Amino acid sequence: MLRTLAIENYRSLRDLVLPLAPLNLVTGPNGCGKSNLYRALRLLAETAFGTATATLAAEGGLSSVLWAGPETTSRAMRRGEHEVQGGPRADVVHLRMGFASDEFSYAIDYGLPIPVPGGSMFDRDPEIKREAIWHGDTFHDRRAMVDRRGAVMRARDEAGQWQVIEQHLPAFDSMLARLPDPEHAPEVVRLREQLRSWRFYDHFRTDREAPARQAQIGTRTVVLANDGSDIAAAWQTIREVGDAEGLDFAVNDAFPGAHVEVVSEGGRMELRFHQHGLLRPLRQAELSDGTLRYLLWIAALLTPRPPSLMVLNEPETSLHPDLLLPLARLMATAADNTQLWVISHAPRLIDALLGAGDCHHLELDKDFGATFVHDLDMLETPAWRWPSR
Repeated sequence: MLRTLAIENYRSLRDLVLPLAPLNLVTGPNGCGKSNLYRALRLLAETAFGTATATLAAEGGLSSVLWAGPETTSRAMRRGEHEVQGGPRADVVHLRMGFASDEFSYAIDYGLPIPVPGGSMFDRDPEIKREAIWHGDTFHDRRAMVDRRGAVMRARDEAGQWQVIEQHLPAFDSMLARLPDPEHAPEVVRLREQLRSWRFYDHFRTDREAPARQAQIGTRTVVLANDGSDIAAAWQTIREVGDAEGLDFAVNDAFPGAHVEVVSEGGRMELRFHQHGLLRPLRQAELSDGTLRYLLWIAALLTPRPPSLMVLNEPETSLHPDLLLPLARLMATAADNTQLWVISHAPRLIDALLGAGDCHHLELDKDFGATFVHDLDMLETPAWRWPSR
């Protein structure tokens, strides 16, 4: 489980260090930084797949995603008496992300590329200047297990001595994606698999042509696809190898007296929704947007293979208010097996989650363009120290 998340200089996330719990609720007004936090989490996950640098380049390069405000602000600037102005940078350019978890802590530091003679058409690609994996919450050289500076990667051997295991890591590749020999740095392998297990669900499509409305060829599916295209196969997998009782309870909790079955015709699997008062079951193509979305959330949250982290972005979309309390109960149950991160605007879902159990509330807002957390004082902010370059 993640205990601390740290982001520095990513869009409005000027310098954010957050305490985390098994169930985390992120709220706040539009433009406060919720989407930036979501994107930063996805970017962290992409380091394990080797796609984070490409994502940053696609967003316009490092200069487009960096904190756009001044390095320091005066009281006169805040009062509006002086114009906000930038000047020569006192610090080198950093985009840093990291976390502390129960097993390892990790940080990655992106910087500007080093100019090459004659220039390069890839000058939007940020370079990875430093990466580190260590034990404990705060970084210290003595706690480091794997350390990467520029192109050189070191790891401690069984005697605790540093050994160079790679001297030519590409500046655009994370060590999590380009480990030369897993035997020399097993911590990298475990951390990589942890990040690759993270799941992100954001706005399931439910229009007429949506993948989630179509019958699909089904195979055992322990993880629901991001677009919900394999919902029937995922549902049947939960029924056969997962929590079938929890599946039935979740449906009945939201739709009293209803039940869902999976049928297979010609190898294609499809849901059938049975509800009291109807003479025939409804196919998934016939379901209302809200009903289909709710069934998708059930399939996602009751996965037989719980990830280390699951992030849900505005799960209340298209749901009837009466479904939000059952959804909160479903989320609280899922948080027993996986760390959950929920971003929401819906007051009814927010109140239900806060009343459903041990829910950690992160209420975001902005001050002078920078995202901050309400009621998070210095004593509650986790200790954090970035590895230097």
